[in-house]
Amino acid sequence: MVKQAIIPLAGLGTRMLPLSKAFPKELWPLGSNSILEKILDECFEAGIQEVIFVISKKKNSIKKHFLKDRSLEKKIKNKPDIFAKIKKLNQLSKKIKFVYQNNPKGLGHAVLCAKKAIKSKYFLLLLPDDIIIKKNCTKELISLHKKNNSSVIALRKVMKKEVSRYGIVGLNNSNHKIKQMIEKPSLKKAPSQYAIIGRYLLNKSIFQYLEKQQKGKLGEIQITDAMNAMLINENFFGCKFKGKYLDCGTINGYINSFIEINKS
Repeated sequence: MVKQAIIPLAGLGTRMLPLSKAFPKELWPLGSNSILEKILDECFEAGIQEVIFVISKKKNSIKKHFLKDRSLEKKIKNKPDIFAKIKKLNQLSKKIKFVYQNNPKGLGHAVLCAKKAIKSKYFLLLLPDDIIIKKNCTKELISLHKKNNSSVIALRKVMKKEVSRYGIVGLNNSNHKIKQMIEKPSLKKAPSQYAIIGRYLLNKSIFQYLEKQQKGKLGEIQITDAMNAMLINENFFGCKFKGKYLDCGTINGYINSFIEINKS
């Protein structure tokens, strides 16, 4: 059973500057909830019991967001709608653990920072830039994992001009078994147009590969490189998820996502 999830939150949010300078983008609103709460709802609806946030000291405001504030609760106790939302945060906080990555060195390094907190054989990794609505993508990954007893990653077909923004996979079309992964390839070197989207269900053996992983693109430890090394010894399957993908990783993407959420 998959019980734990990692959500990396220590990034600098450079694509959202200057708006993200003082207030973490993960706490920006999407409808009546924040981006981060959307991700948490997806996790807990899928049966996840504990979520590990990887944050930096500069993002302690995320930790504060979930901490109980008795003085605030006293002031709003006669406002039931607002009070209910604060109480929900209190309940969520009981399922959250914090670890620190004070020197961001890539997604792979962020995952490695959470190594000691992971107890089960398999765990989930969710990226808050990627919101998936109308279908619980985490449930889809867990279902495919149960079927194949292997690691699973979410896939989405992207336009040719977008290929160089993503980790791209080569896969067997008959059973979606992954044969190759390349981080941000040129269109010429890309094995397909299927991009890795920010939902991963991984064997904790990934930590062994991350510890040995050399720096890749942008001088960072790339998790795609580590997963590619895992392919030699382990199976990976791709999940062409059924939900609608929203990109919250850029200003324009966030604005479009906000509009889409408020249509619902």
